[in-house]
Amino acid sequence: MNNTTYSIKKNEIERKWYILDAANKPLGRVATEAAKLLRGKHKPTFTPNLDVGDHVIIINCSQAILTGNKLNQKVYRHHSGYIGGMKETSAKDMFAKTPEKAMMLAVKGMLPHNSLGRQSLKKLRVYAGSEHENQAQKPEIWNF
Repeated sequence: MNNTTYSIKKNEIERKWYILDAANKPLGRVATEAAKLLRGKHKPTFTPNLDVGDHVIIINCSQAILTGNKLNQKVYRHHSGYIGGMKETSAKDMFAKTPEKAMMLAVKGMLPHNSLGRQSLKKLRVYAGSEHENQAQKPEIWNF
């Protein structure tokens, strides 16, 4: 009996382009689907130690919704590294100014926190509106 596990080689990886429409969908649901596609977990050739994921374009981020009372209570925090350098932004402000950043942070948090996750995040494109500049890649619409 053959007890070897199939592992894909780097030159065998095939990447596709997918579009996710975030309009009237919860932010987290869109982000989990994007993270799954970026990691390549939807493929039968998924390999945990390689970046086998596809490219993802998320459109209509400004129309994504936050359920419950998150719009008023959720706070995004980051630190500059200096004393007293904590910056806070409410979800309401973040969605008003840069909805792309809110979506990017949601997806980033669902990817591995190592070099593999950083490599996967480079294949994500996020747009506030319905227009995107990746028509040449012939992206497919991913329904979920």
